[in-house]
Amino acid sequence: MIHKICGLPFIGAILLLMPMTSFGQKENLYEINKNLEIFINVYKELNGDFVDDIDPSVMMKTAIDAMTNSLDPYTNYITESQVESYWISEDDKYQGIGAKVGIIDHKFMVLEPYEGGPSLKAGLKAGDEIVSIGGVPLKGKSMDEINATLRGIPGTDIQMMVIENGQTAPKAFVVQRGEVNIPNVPYSGFVADGIGYISLTVFTAQAGQNIAKALKDMKTENPNMKGLILDLRHNGGGLLHEAVNICSLFIPQGEVVVTTKGKVKERDQAYKTLSQPMDLELPLVILIDKKSASASEIVSGVMQDYDRAVLLGQRSFGKGLVQNTREVGFNSRLKLTTSKYYVPSGRCIQGVEYENGEPKDIPDQLRSKFKTKNGREVLDGGGITPDVKMDVKELPQIVQLLRDNHYFFDYANLYTQKHDTIELPGEFQFMDFDDFVSFVDKKGMNFELAQEKSVREMIKNLETSHESPEILAESKSLLDKIIKQKKALLLSAKDDIIKEIENELIVRYFHQKGKTKHTLHEDPEINEAIKLLNDTNTYKKLLSKA
Repeated sequence: MIHKICGLPFIGAILLLMPMTSFGQKENLYEINKNLEIFINVYKELNGDFVDDIDPSVMMKTAIDAMTNSLDPYTNYITESQVESYWISEDDKYQGIGAKVGIIDHKFMVLEPYEGGPSLKAGLKAGDEIVSIGGVPLKGKSMDEINATLRGIPGTDIQMMVIENGQTAPKAFVVQRGEVNIPNVPYSGFVADGIGYISLTVFTAQAGQNIAKALKDMKTENPNMKGLILDLRHNGGGLLHEAVNICSLFIPQGEVVVTTKGKVKERDQAYKTLSQPMDLELPLVILIDKKSASASEIVSGVMQDYDRAVLLGQRSFGKGLVQNTREVGFNSRLKLTTSKYYVPSGRCIQGVEYENGEPKDIPDQLRSKFKTKNGREVLDGGGITPDVKMDVKELPQIVQLLRDNHYFFDYANLYTQKHDTIELPGEFQFMDFDDFVSFVDKKGMNFELAQEKSVREMIKNLETSHESPEILAESKSLLDKIIKQKKALLLSAKDDIIKEIENELIVRYFHQKGKTKHTLHEDPEINEAIKLLNDTNTYKKLLSKA
């Protein structure tokens, strides 16, 4: 038993398994030895005398999780029971039913079937409730349990009972599992005279090939193409080699794209463009935001370092780490960060500080300075800073709460029951705002505004303390006013609410491709990119040394 092993011979056995170390590292071996013995002794005492029984697996996972969590959010311990689901989630050839699903009001709902996926082919639609799979009721099941049931071997069938949107009785459906192939380029086309647009949502297989095809098609349609907008907003990354393939379209063959560097120098690698470029001259604007991460940051950082594109938007997420998975015994795994990505200027895009699992914003004055090919100053650490910064309009609190509490989703369920079709993306306009207000009135605003929550907490504290009855009365009066204000806030956010409803409905009828097309004409960053690509002097000046 583990708790009986507590002496130095056991620690020495561990140390024998460690890689050869330098003289400086050997000085730390005493501290490692000492602290491992302390750890084992603590476990021995807890296991022997703690009042309740201790589950060794739970106790050790808690300890290991605390250790890995102190490093970065991407270094994780995977237990034997988690290994199968881990490998499935890490595989870019994910097998499933091809739909975004979720639990809403304790019901397992189809949120969005992906175009061309198994769910849509089987007839499932957004708003349908899946009540059982293979005869097993889903009520009370967690998302992890349900997802484990949905995954499986491609070509195998899933028997499910489904209450279709607007119906009350369940109906039998058979969905054949298949490879989920969410298009990585959901939309491409011209957004202005001679200016093309390509949306890349994820760096999955053939991302570079799909961008090349989209660009080729646009050049065929308009040989006098003036510029291209590559949209990497909300793109969390993916396959490194696809980032290299995309860079290869716009910079010369043989140029360094990214270098990985870690503790073991022999494992450092440099990745270069391997093919002839498609276009070295076409003016390029890349859109990024705080959700652009990993491979998105590599592409945008490389294009910035070579002065090949103007970046527009907000500073990116700041994830420039490479993870590898190692076996650690008994079919368990450790996913650990082994190196960092460096773009051609020599800067690392990785955020070096974390807060609640998110990269912490580092002030520019604390970031190291590097130079682009043209001598422009760029900064490392904490993501990629765009050349043209644009503020993001924050959604009103009431709109965010309506979204988070599924009001738009629920309203779309009712709307699609009454409307078989709507106008095409870019033409559709939602004109039934009063109907939505009536829907909200009927459903009730069962959510708290931030100020409402604060006042409720104050009232609770005042009632507990039995002090300041006058302040308590005033606080209750204030709470009533805030609650009544919700309706006024709803009406004041009419334009933002209409946009949210339009987006929800466009996805229902025309999927993600339709939503992307629908939002192009009113996107301030796309409009700014168009303006920039039409202003040759400003574009060139941004890429020149100040």
